[in-house]
Amino acid sequence: MSELNEHEPERADLAESQVPAANLAEQVAPVSEPAEPVASVANLAGLPAEAQRLADGEWHRLHPATPLLRGGIALIAVIGVIVVNARDFFLETLFNSRNEFDPFTRLAESGFLIPAILIVLAVLILSVLGFYFSWRMNTFRITDELVEVRSGILFRTNRRGRLDRIQGINISRPIFARLFGAAKLEVNVAGQDANVELAYLGSRGADELRRTILQLASGTRAAEAAAASVSSAVSEFGTQGAVAGEPASNSEHVGLIESRVNEFLAPELDPDAAPPESIVRISIPRLIGSIVLSEATIIAVLAGVGIIVTIAITGQYGWLFAFLPGVLGLGGYLASRLTKSLRYSIASTRDGIRVGYGLLSTTNETLPPGRIHAVEVSQPLLWRPAGWWEIKINTASQATSATGDAAKKTLLPVGDMADVHRVLQLILPTLADEKSRELLECGLAAGAHDDDFVTSPKRARALRWFSWRRNGFTMISDAVALRKGSIWRSLVLVPQARMQSVSMGEGPLLRRMGLAELRVHTVAGPISATIGALDRNDVIRFFDEVSRAAVLSASVDTSHRWGSAATEMTPAAKAIGDTP
Repeated sequence: MSELNEHEPERADLAESQVPAANLAEQVAPVSEPAEPVASVANLAGLPAEAQRLADGEWHRLHPATPLLRGGIALIAVIGVIVVNARDFFLETLFNSRNEFDPFTRLAESGFLIPAILIVLAVLILSVLGFYFSWRMNTFRITDELVEVRSGILFRTNRRGRLDRIQGINISRPIFARLFGAAKLEVNVAGQDANVELAYLGSRGADELRRTILQLASGTRAAEAAAASVSSAVSEFGTQGAVAGEPASNSEHVGLIESRVNEFLAPELDPDAAPPESIVRISIPRLIGSIVLSEATIIAVLAGVGIIVTIAITGQYGWLFAFLPGVLGLGGYLASRLTKSLRYSIASTRDGIRVGYGLLSTTNETLPPGRIHAVEVSQPLLWRPAGWWEIKINTASQATSATGDAAKKTLLPVGDMADVHRVLQLILPTLADEKSRELLECGLAAGAHDDDFVTSPKRARALRWFSWRRNGFTMISDAVALRKGSIWRSLVLVPQARMQSVSMGEGPLLRRMGLAELRVHTVAGPISATIGALDRNDVIRFFDEVSRAAVLSASVDTSHRWGSAATEMTPAAKAIGDTP
């Protein structure tokens, strides 16, 4: 095994701590911390007054409806059940019609009704106080360098995410939160379970705060931000309220009901920060067809046929209950996939790619430049007649929920070849030239062609029965392209600047056949940038080429501060680029 490390892996810049209750008062007290970085007023130039207030480096509280959205609704449901039972007991007592199975009747007959009522009242009061103090002690602040959240009553938890490690900012609006005009803002930070969550903020304030965090993370100079804000003051902030120092707009006086209706009907992509039209539109028939022709649906059909055959042979209908949990789980997965792909939208903003989806509960995420570490364009077998493709990505942020993480890793649920080209140009703008477009089409084509892809030799047929003619690699602009599969086709693209390392491996069988495996290391995710059964000499030459290209790309990469002026190439980088 040969390996060349180009960069240190992305890691989580997250700190968590638990503080005993003895230090509770000290943690809650708003003390000044001069050593901590605070947000510069100049860096917030041109932003709405509310965004500047929330990003001033001071501690702020969340939306007042947060306790209700985090568990208060369940508490209200419990109170409703108790009230209904108490009403029935009162009516039965009034009309002398006792129900011996009623819990209040049993407590009254045993003499424990009054103590039970006192206990329930005490539990309810403590629950309400717990929700209230949980909200009071859940605070956040945003500085020039990090986003920090403090929470907890008895044990204090502190989570910090550095702005230069942000992988994306996600805003989700669950159906109940939308009724209160609230939204959940999640800052995705590099690492496992490293995200910083602000649940909940005002819906409009969450959009403005996302813009603020992205401006701070981009390294945009204050003068540039001020100039941009002056040039776009009317178009950018006209519909979201006046900027600091100006009188309030008429939109602030819109009624509560009308405001909520407008939020439900508003497009998921912010028209002030992104084009109002998505570059890709997924029709309902195409979306339903992609789900019907997916592997999960085929497995469900085969399982259903197996159940029917088993019942027909054995005559026992108990098999239905044995497979019922799996059927319900699969049905829920397919329904969730359908609803989450409705109202899909994707567009480019000055701070990266904005992706939105969802019908009742909506979600939209902004992926800043340089945060996508690998891209895979794949086509299941049953999608081939329709010419549909799916695009997944690898990012350095890993969500706690597997389902939520999978949704964020799917950038294009289903699309045709034109949709694929448009999305890839958003991810890798350097692929917009004609030569790169031709190579991409060759990478997605069915059979082998006389192109720039270096494919497996004929002796690799024993290991790649159907795909040895298609199995290959090449360089497309500033990305490494790996073409794999014949039945299930896929094309993996890894930007050179995002490569962690590159390695070459050959086991006993591969060595005997003169073959080798090439692996481009990226962050963990659904995409594996590995290709095998290639000629050993071809892999060695490509190994050297990719290694040099990765060093050169990393030395000139400034995507971590995408708003700053481009830096000049260092002398070392120039020397690497001039080396033959």
